[in-house]
Amino acid sequence: FYGNENANVSAVNEKYRKIADPRMLYDMLSEIWCAETCAPRMRENWKNSHPTYGQCSITAFLAQDIFGGEVYGILREGGNYHCYNVIGNCVFDLTSEQFGDEILSYEDNLIQLRDVHFAKEEKKLRYEYLKSKLDEVVKQ
Repeated sequence: FYGNENANVSAVNEKYRKIADPRMLYDMLSEIWCAETCAPRMRENWKNSHPTYGQCSITAFLAQDIFGGEVYGILREGGNYHCYNVIGNCVFDLTSEQFGDEILSYEDNLIQLRDVHFAKEEKKLRYEYLKSKLDEVVKQ
């Protein structure tokens, strides 16, 4: 994922203290992401071999819950935002692999607000489902 070599931030949420850094979170989520957590408009193209597809906003807000910082968005064609995380000087995008070789710009983007994204009930429910699955893994 973009920024993995510099993703050296620790959990600020005591509940997730077992998650050492975003690389560990990525590994955990790689086993959890599924068609049900994929954005509905993208779901028919989701595959196990391409798990980050359609997972950006719910993943970025979950990473924010764990590590703090801000969620930013890259404006995409069609008016949607691709979300990623910024914590101090650390920029990481756990779902960047869905874009293949496309180079995304992680500069001068807008902060994304949870309330705006979760105004869509389906997105809030997907986030809660992803979080509940992560919680199950963390409890083990």
